[in-house]
Amino acid sequence: MREEIIMAGFGGQGIMLMGKLLAFAGMKEGYEVSWLPSYGPEMRGGTANCTVIISTEKIASPLSYRPDTLIAMNYPSLHKFLSRVKKNGSIYYNSSLIQNKVDAEDKNLNEIPVNELAADIGNDKVGNMVILGSYLAKRRFISLDAVKESLKEIISEKWQDLIELNKRALEKGAEYINKIRP
Repeated sequence: MREEIIMAGFGGQGIMLMGKLLAFAGMKEGYEVSWLPSYGPEMRGGTANCTVIISTEKIASPLSYRPDTLIAMNYPSLHKFLSRVKKNGSIYYNSSLIQNKVDAEDKNLNEIPVNELAADIGNDKVGNMVILGSYLAKRRFISLDAVKESLKEIISEKWQDLIELNKRALEKGAEYINKIRP
């Protein structure tokens, strides 16, 4: 098994946290993992993306030229990486911010109203966990529980009081995708 994922969005949307959390949970579940961050020049509002590879075999390079999955939190990120996703690969995108029609007939599209779902649980800043929860619920090679348990080790001590909120956001994303695509 090998899964290559590109996660992308604006700086400040939690892209790096999402990638690091997935890689850490994968490592805890016994997979080989790599996490490769890439930042734009701005701190917030610029571009940010990371590549996560999870595999049962050794990973020779952290680069992914044809990812299995793209998780896009904004339109510029979707536009930038869409053509790189493998044929029959999956795309999870934030339909709250991406209203353009996504033309990807050879890909599995998953529209997630990230901002609305995050607002439903009381904090629109956990949209990254909502979309990650949706991804995990469909792919099912890393358990949602492993990711939730990893939060306390990945989230800095300063933000530990937000762990429960992040867990609820992961669950909300999983519930949403399971309801629309059981």
